[in-house]
Amino acid sequence: MIVIITGGSRGIGKATAIKFASAGHRVILCSRNMDSLLHAKKEIDNQFPNAQVDLFAADLSQKAAVQKFAAFCLEIGTPDILINNAGIYTPGNCMDEPDEAMEKLMGINFYSAYHLTRALLPSMMSKKTGHIFNMCSIASLKAYEGGGGYSVSKFALNGFTQNLRHELKTYGIKVTAVFLGAVLTDTWGGFDNSNNRIMETSDIVEMMFTSAHLSIQAVVEEIVIRPQLGDL
Repeated sequence: MIVIITGGSRGIGKATAIKFASAGHRVILCSRNMDSLLHAKKEIDNQFPNAQVDLFAADLSQKAAVQKFAAFCLEIGTPDILINNAGIYTPGNCMDEPDEAMEKLMGINFYSAYHLTRALLPSMMSKKTGHIFNMCSIASLKAYEGGGGYSVSKFALNGFTQNLRHELKTYGIKVTAVFLGAVLTDTWGGFDNSNNRIMETSDIVEMMFTSAHLSIQAVVEEIVIRPQLGDL
C-alpha cells in the first residue's frame, strides 16, 4: 500500500510512518524541512532496511506547494491511505488574537488537508478504494479557554471530514476523523510524563493502523481518544 503522511517528520506523523513501514507499506512523507525528513527516513531505514520511504519538503499552507506535492505522490501511484496530519498550534482567543493568526492556522490546519485531498481524490475515486484520516483534535468538538483560531481551524477540518464521509462512501473510500487529546510530542516541550498524565504517540498510531486494516465493509468514522485522567 501507498501511505501519504503530512507532518511526517516528527511526533505522531513520524510514529505513524514507522508503524506502516514496519508492515511493508510504502510511505510518502511531507513536512516543511528536508533535514527533518531525512532524519526521520534515517530512523526508519535503521529499523527497517527494506522500507520504501519517499520525501517531499513543502509548506502545505500554500496551495501551489500542495499541488506540487500531490503531483509527486500521483507519480508514485494512487494512494491507499492519506493521513492529513500537518498542523500547528498557537494559543489565543478569537476576540483579541493577532489579525494574521486565523489565516496562518487555517492555512496549515485546514486548507492543507482540503487542497491535498481534493487533488488526490480523482485518482482514488477512479480506483474506488482508499482511506482518509484527518487529525481533527478534541478542539474540533468543543470550545475551550485559549482555543481561539486553533479550535476554529479544527472545527473546519471536522466539518470537511464529515462531508467527505458522506460524499465518498459509494466510492469505496473510507474517511475517519481522529479527535485527539494531549499526546506527548514536541509541542509539549519538556513535559514530565513520569506519572503517565498524557498519551503516547503509539496510542494514536495503533488506533489508526487497526482502523486501516478492517474489512472493506467496515469503517471507523470517528476515533476519540483522551488521556485516562481527562483533558488538561
